[in-house]
Amino acid sequence: MTITRMTTLPAGSNFRSPFERSAVETGFLLTMEDRLGIERLLRQRGTENAPNPPLLNGLLRHKLRISRRAPEPAPPELVVAACHVTYMISGEGARSGVLSMSPMPIPGCLLVASLLGATLIGMRKMQKAPLLRDDGQIETVVVLDVRPPHDHDAA
Repeated sequence: MTITRMTTLPAGSNFRSPFERSAVETGFLLTMEDRLGIERLLRQRGTENAPNPPLLNGLLRHKLRISRRAPEPAPPELVVAACHVTYMISGEGARSGVLSMSPMPIPGCLLVASLLGATLIGMRKMQKAPLLRDDGQIETVVVLDVRPPHDHDAA
């Protein structure tokens, strides 16, 4: 079969834009500080208190591989360590907490050394992502609001 007539798009049209969103819009962004914090957690075995450390370690390594570099300073809608994040899991009620790089549980904090925290870090306000649970179930988490770290210092 021979192609005899080539069809071209009108000048100025962008065929891809309706079908593809950039990686910045759909993926995860990590600040250099958060990237170093995750690497430190992995190196110092900060995930050993998690219910399934091998699964969490795999998720954190995957997050490091697929995440793009966040602009500095981080945008206010980006979930970073020490920010206050409000989120919802698969239609449950809204919950919130401060995202922490600590390997040990802290009241009111969401640990990056947990499947939830590892999923949330690097997300942006109104972004949805699959959330792997300890029991193997996959749910959806959406970031509803983000307040930057040291929010109280500005008041």
